Amino acid sequence: MVGCASPVLGVSFLLFVFKLGVAVIKLKNPPVNSLSLEVLTEFVISLEKLENDKTFRGVILTSDCPGIFSAGLDLTEMCGKSQAHYAEYWRAVQELWLRLYLSNLVLIAAINAGKGTVGGDPRMCTGEPPLQTGVTWWRGTSRGGGRDRGTWSTRPGKRAITPRWGEVLKTTKCVLDLSVDHARQLTKNLMRKATADRLVKQRDADVQYFLQFISRDSIQKSLRVYLDKLRQKKG
Repeated sequence: MVGCASPVLGVSFLLFVFKLGVAVIKLKNPPVNSLSLEVLTEFVISLEKLENDKTFRGVILTSDCPGIFSAGLDLTEMCGKSQAHYAEYWRAVQELWLRLYLSNLVLIAAINAGKGTVGGDPRMCTGEPPLQTGVTWWRGTSRGGGRDRGTWSTRPGKRAITPRWGEVLKTTKCVLDLSVDHARQLTKNLMRKATADRLVKQRDADVQYFLQFISRDSIQKSLRVYLDKLRQKKG
């Protein structure tokens, strides 16, 4: 696996590198790899295609943007938009989370930067203090109370770490070699199905809660102020 020639497929927000049964997905939505509606939609479609292609057993998630893994959810998608847009965006967030949480593939995150959070809380980590929106539909999948964690994790605030790709691929190969796909998938399903079913049951109610929350004048004002500060910093 290590060192083999690999075709590269460029998509608008994702970059794919294929290595003998493993797809390397690199986020490429500069400057901070925020998860816009377009990125979320493309991500879900790409994961579905990989799931259906039996030549792939594993996926490595990483970044194509130097210095940052991902800034998390795109706050511009939650500010100054219509109710219909907010609902569409949040359903896309839910869909990607479930797709990752229940994937039959081995999913490994190679976090190649010290900044950026994905999967835990909707916040921005781009040099400014993170803005906590308070929306945590997937709280039941976080570590705590004996529940296992979702796919992505990070260590914000730590010094940036650049993974050695040879080591990442070697580790991935070891995981695949030591696991029997059917047994691993069955075990993962047994561990996560109850939590996923609960989330699916709450999806519509969660969308309504998100709409009520994000539409508050106080929340919209906080988002505008925060985004203005980021724009001023860039300028």
